[in-house]
Amino acid sequence: MSFIESLTLALALTYSVSLLYWSGKKWGAFATGGLITGAIISSLYWPLIAALGIAVIGIAIGRKFQPTVAQGELRANHMRDGVQHLLALSMLLVGVQFTVNSALLKAGITPWLMRPDVGDAFLPIAGGIEIKAIISLGIWDQNHPAAAVMLTVVLLTGLLCKRAFCGWACPLGLAGEYLYKLRKRFIKQELLPPAWIDWPLRMLKYLLLLALLYIVLGMPTMSIPGYLNSNYHKIADLKMALFFITPGLVTLICFGIILGLAAWRRQGFCRYICPYGALLGLLSFLSPLKIRRSTQHCLIESKGMNCDKCSRACPANISVHNQINIRSDECQACMRCISACPKKEALHFSTRNGWKLSARGLTIMLFAIMFLLPLFAYLGGFWHSETPVEARMYLIQHLDRIGH
Repeated sequence: MSFIESLTLALALTYSVSLLYWSGKKWGAFATGGLITGAIISSLYWPLIAALGIAVIGIAIGRKFQPTVAQGELRANHMRDGVQHLLALSMLLVGVQFTVNSALLKAGITPWLMRPDVGDAFLPIAGGIEIKAIISLGIWDQNHPAAAVMLTVVLLTGLLCKRAFCGWACPLGLAGEYLYKLRKRFIKQELLPPAWIDWPLRMLKYLLLLALLYIVLGMPTMSIPGYLNSNYHKIADLKMALFFITPGLVTLICFGIILGLAAWRRQGFCRYICPYGALLGLLSFLSPLKIRRSTQHCLIESKGMNCDKCSRACPANISVHNQINIRSDECQACMRCISACPKKEALHFSTRNGWKLSARGLTIMLFAIMFLLPLFAYLGGFWHSETPVEARMYLIQHLDRIGH
């Protein structure tokens, strides 16, 4: 685990403990903090221990100068933006580290900067095959184990807190938001497609998901060990990077379409293209947490007013004000509708039996899922790639000759 990964993990978990404490769950905060501290110290890994010390000091300084941030006493929109931008910054630094590591390998130099394993999160097919290997054969891949861990993390977020990963953590979603805002500076109209076009376009991401599932589920079980030990799999991350760095004409056209969709309408990439979004959308139907509208407090029923602020705030164009429970697969639990509602009690993110989760609570839940599982995976030896540096150096220098 590189220092950037360690620092991000330590900051996220320390901040979660801080939020838990200031939300009134002091004993829970002490117990969770003790568990995290004990786990990190038991690793005997100095970057992780140092990162924990930096995180604790950073949260303490933040408590002094920005108490509302440290305590999580922010509106949902501000909390979400902060989380999304900080995670995107972390992924950017990881990308730089991965690039430097790969460049040194390509030059035949033993890297002085280690490869960040969290980059395996961009290998969903490998992660799916690894999970299949674990379930069907009891085999844990040693080349890209973090791929299975991160895929499991993303799936758990969908099962437990709807598509909050898309709305709160995904860096691609954030990039799409900036593209959309850039387009709006020059063309202010919304340019929303008619329903008869929108629905078929939404099915594209499900077709892409089916294609990925076909690759994973269609691979014969007995072929999996050979694939996991193949040269292609050992450098699948480098192959993926090469695909983006040196795209062909068809790839450039696809990128252009994706960027155009992202700029054309808000959450265009998430709505039409992203297979991860499709998978999380399906899993979100099983999530106990949903946006729910209380007719007792809503101005529409209680005052007879014609209010649709929640629907106008929704980036997925869901008619929130016409529904009681928002079950849509497009809902990303971004809580923009809750922030826009003039009646605090009318909209909430909650379970069917009334257990409500605030923006602070959702942040705690997301960080716990996204960082506790990788921490325990690291401690159990199921995170760091065991592919020798010499093997990666040789394979990257013969990258063009290595196929499926």
